[in-house]
Amino acid sequence: MAQVLEFKLPDLGEGLTEAVIVTWLVQVGEVVAIDQPVVEVETAKAMVEVPCPYGGVVTARFGEEGTELPVGAPLLTVAVGEATTVPEAEGSGNVLVGYGTGTPPARRRRVRHTVTERADGAADPGTAPEPARPAATTVTAPPAQEPAPPTALTDGPVPVISPLVRRLARDNGLDLRGLSGSGPDGLILRADVEDALRVGAARTATTLKNPPTAPPTTSTAPAGTRTPLKGIRGAVADKLSRSRREIPDATCWVDADATELMRARTAMNAARGPRISLLALLARICTAALARHPELNSYVDAEAREIVRLDHVHLGFAAQTDRGLVVPVVKDAHTRDAESLTAEFARLTEAAHAGTLTPAELTGGTFTLNNYGVFGVDGSTPIINHPEAAMLGVGRIVPKPWVHEGELAVRQVVQLSLTFDHRVCDGGTAGGFLRYVADCVENPTVLLRTL
Repeated sequence: MAQVLEFKLPDLGEGLTEAVIVTWLVQVGEVVAIDQPVVEVETAKAMVEVPCPYGGVVTARFGEEGTELPVGAPLLTVAVGEATTVPEAEGSGNVLVGYGTGTPPARRRRVRHTVTERADGAADPGTAPEPARPAATTVTAPPAQEPAPPTALTDGPVPVISPLVRRLARDNGLDLRGLSGSGPDGLILRADVEDALRVGAARTATTLKNPPTAPPTTSTAPAGTRTPLKGIRGAVADKLSRSRREIPDATCWVDADATELMRARTAMNAARGPRISLLALLARICTAALARHPELNSYVDAEAREIVRLDHVHLGFAAQTDRGLVVPVVKDAHTRDAESLTAEFARLTEAAHAGTLTPAELTGGTFTLNNYGVFGVDGSTPIINHPEAAMLGVGRIVPKPWVHEGELAVRQVVQLSLTFDHRVCDGGTAGGFLRYVADCVENPTVLLRTL
């Protein structure tokens, strides 16, 4: 006899509560091994391959490609060889971000299923009799073709996994205990809550003594292609909107003669050793400037009405990928030299384009460096990466007329822009930071004084 185990979307860490199915890596009826990746999902942070902690035959998949699932929702069911009782969190011992299968939780539940042969030869999961043990719960995985029937709940725990569903119900005053769930095992989904809210709104409308008699208006929105704001794109939209909504930002900028910086980089790369990137030199200048102006390496705790100044620099940098803009973070950038910064920038950039950045590599930044000059533009007004306090923008370095040593000459000129949270400092501090950066760009030997 075989046992059917249900594998749910694991906790992916960093507060992530949902993920979008991008690509199924296995088919129903296919044999999978323990820790074999079975699906590729996109979270608000990155693309992740999810390994299955069970080995056996895939009997069902839940969700088509493009479907958004909450953490804890069923992903697939696997028929294993022996009908044994297996704790829900035991299995491979593999760890995926915030999800580990090696340590059993304090409370376990038993999953008992059998697999029988249908007339067409396909595996058909059936349910074994429920054991008479009050501490365990029997879970039956439905066939892929037939979803479990809705189950009304009147007492006991509410079968809701997604915190978004709970919040939607709470904000609209809906009691989930009287709601029937249409998901597997009576799981209450977002669609169930929205349907209940629509029914309630319709009932309220019918009780109005003077309902409106005007015909419904027809939407005049122009037709076009609609793209859902979800995954990485949705996370970027939410973060940028929050930044503009909560942070009173201001921007100052200056043109700088980068000729000597470019010459210094050329001399470094002519010597033996790994090549040094321009971004690494700019990052080294940023960390030196933050050491002189630590007010900009901070964030505002709005609830406590406090400015929190940080003693470490985790430097984020903007990277444009096929999936959208991401901001990988170089941890402890203030402790790294130019060679170490170059290597870490290269590693994180490659991972960003491959879609393999982990949530830990995309969070925790304290200051961001944005080199938009690679797009061929001179200037910009960067939006602060919430909850940070500042972002330095660097335009393209191009030959321009410049007065050098009292004479007009053609020099390599760059525009530097600093957007800062006006709550953490005034213009004098921001101007001092930007002027120091410009001085280091124009004369890199200035940086030697702080090394």
